[in-house]
Parts: sequence; structure tokens; C-alpha cells
Amino acid sequence: MIRSRVATLGVAALFLAACGGNTQAPQKKSELSLYNDKGAWSKYFDEMGALSKQQISLGMKPVGYTDSAQYQAFIKASFRTNVKPDLFTWQTGGMLEEIVKQKQVADTTSIWQEAIKAGDLSQDLAPYYTVGGKQYCVPMNVAYWGMFYNKKIFDKYGLQPPTTWDELVKVADTLKKNDVKAFYHTSVLFSFVWFEQLMAGMDPDLYDRLSTGKAKYTDPGVVQVMEKWKQLIDAGYFINPGDKTDPGDVMKNGKAAMISFGTWFNTSMTQRDLKAGTDYGFFAIPNVNAALPKTSMIFESGPLCSLTKAADPEASQKYLKWWTTQPAQDKWATTRGDVSANPKVTIKDEALGQVTKDAGSGKYRLVNRYFEATPPPILTAALDGFSKFVTEPGTYKEVLDTIQKAADDYWSTHQ
Repeated sequence: MIRSRVATLGVAALFLAACGGNTQAPQKKSELSLYNDKGAWSKYFDEMGALSKQQISLGMKPVGYTDSAQYQAFIKASFRTNVKPDLFTWQTGGMLEEIVKQKQVADTTSIWQEAIKAGDLSQDLAPYYTVGGKQYCVPMNVAYWGMFYNKKIFDKYGLQPPTTWDELVKVADTLKKNDVKAFYHTSVLFSFVWFEQLMAGMDPDLYDRLSTGKAKYTDPGVVQVMEKWKQLIDAGYFINPGDKTDPGDVMKNGKAAMISFGTWFNTSMTQRDLKAGTDYGFFAIPNVNAALPKTSMIFESGPLCSLTKAADPEASQKYLKWWTTQPAQDKWATTRGDVSANPKVTIKDEALGQVTKDAGSGKYRLVNRYFEATPPPILTAALDGFSKFVTEPGTYKEVLDTIQKAADDYWSTHQ
């Protein structure tokens, strides 16, 4: 998952600490540090640390960042300094592969094998954590992307969760007639959300080819996605992409009736004392292309990792193994009001529980989130491009040309 704004702990202070060096011999740890880019989740990590102390005699203290760029800079710097996290969160896809190839991440193949055998992890998740035939890290969380909606707004105007794309557009039209913005979007970091959703719902095969360099951003199918996106913006369905209101508050105050995010966004609802089924709901976003055999659902899984040169590798591995178990995951899912990577965990929220069950049964075509599916150099260009597009929709062809140039540069040396 991704967070932005101000870091909880300044990178500069950590680098100063690193300069002092560490000449002490390695010691067995009774408490581990867990560096993460999810500063808003500190209380949940604290609760997990208390539970692990009780269950495996190994505590955990979170060090949370809320600025993604600063966080990534610190983790990469830790490879070269003595200030090293015992555990840290990261992303799958190209970002995980990059640090694995640098031999910085501890192998967790044995943990995966035991967890799959015990039914604590699904074999379907393993490919997201596999590099060169081995597994690295474990799932910190999983998330299925859909649409959160303000139920009170829907009830006020007699609206129901749509099951087709045409019905979704009719809902947006009804809201527009009543001076309510249908959808949230942003020009900051999450600017890719509607691109991935429209692409997956129009041509998921093209989406997959695009992520592996077998298609171009200038191909007709991608242009059509941008034109569909532009139609939605031109219709006036979206709030101002420059609006700095926290998405959780956007949902609570009704500034937009619907927000497309992963199931992890449910935590933002529970933090605001909103109740599922009363204040808000969740539905799978219908495909634009009704002829597709399955509804495409964006999927992500965020890794929890340890370093090959962790201060106490045995303790770090012990913690990762515990994290996958049902007692740990029951706590992790329940406190945040979210889903779990452990199939044994029961999800209390009815809508999220159903989507988790359906996703696991093969009802949906799971599509890897754009942020993980796209190689980092291309992703950087794309995020900048989509940020420009949502404020200047007429620039979509220019934006696609710019992203494709970055893709050409990358794939010329990575095919």
C-alpha cells in the first residue's frame, strides 16, 4: 500500500545515527523494529507487537512513515549503513525483484512451504513473492479493489450497487442531477487508479501485455481506455483531482459518493466510526466490456520482509513465520476491519467477506495492481503522466507518448 505526506521519523536523524557505526557483537533480540510506510496504522502494529510478545516471547515496535519516497530512500540506504530494520514493508513486482537481485532480502521459501502445507497461505499467492524460483518475504496484507460507496447518499436517491457498467453510469448521472459528485480521484500518487480499472475492465489481456512490454501505451486499445476515462471526467462525475481532503473524510462528508480503493481502505472507515452496511458499503466494479467471461478485480499483496543482514536473522524469521498463522491474522484482520492472506480467517464485514470468498473461488479474474505490475522506471513516468491527465484531460495522447518513451527505454534492456 502507499502513503504520502510527512515522515513520522526524519531520514536525516537516522543517517546521523548510522554514521556512528555499530561495533557491538550481534545480540539475541526480544523486540524487533518494523519499519513501514503505513504510519496511520501504528496502533494496529502496536497491538500485533503486544500479541507476539505474549504468544512467541518476541515483541515488535513499529517505526512508521507516511511519505513513501522518504521511506523507500531510508530502506535502500539501510543496505549500506548500520541502521537496519529487523522487519520492513515493501511492494511486490519490480520493486521486490530489484532488492532481491541485490541480495538484500532474506529467503522465506521454508516459511512458505510450511504455511501452505498448514493451510495458512494460499499457493495462489506464492507467484507474487517468487523471484528466481524462491520465495521472499510474507504477505503483510492482501487487498481486493472495488468501490466503497456512501450508503446514506445511495439511500437518499434510491440507488443500488450496480452490477453492470451501464448501471454504474446511470448511478453517476443520477448523482450529477442532484449536484453530488459520483467519484473520487486524485492527481497525487494514486493517479493510476482509474487507468488500471478501465484497462482491466475493457481488455485485461492488453493490460497484462502492457505490463510485460508486449504492448505499447500508444496502441489503439490503450488510447480507447484514455478516451473512456476522458469521457467520465468531461461528464463531470469526478471531484477536483487537486482536492487535498483525506479520502476517508471525502467518504464520510459525502464530497464524493464513491471511492475506488483496496479493501484496506475499510480501515479508514472504521477509524472514523463509520459502520459497514449503515454508513457505507462495498461492491465489485463491473467490467466496461460486458462480453468478458469474468469480472476483472484489481488485486494487491504487500510484503513484510527481513534483511539478509538483519541484526538477529533467526528472530526476524521467527516473527515472519508467526505473522502468517491464524492467531496472528485473526488479530490483524479484526483490528483493522480488513481481509487476510490466511484462508482460515473469518472476515466479519459481510461485503468484504463475500468478495474474499468469491475471489478465492475463482469468480473473478484477478489483475495485479498497476503499481506492482509496472516496472518502476515506467511507473514513475506513468504516475506523472496520469497526474497531468486528470487536470488536463485533453493531453492524453501526449501523456501516452511520454510514458511509451520511458517504456521503450526500459524494455530495450530488460526483455
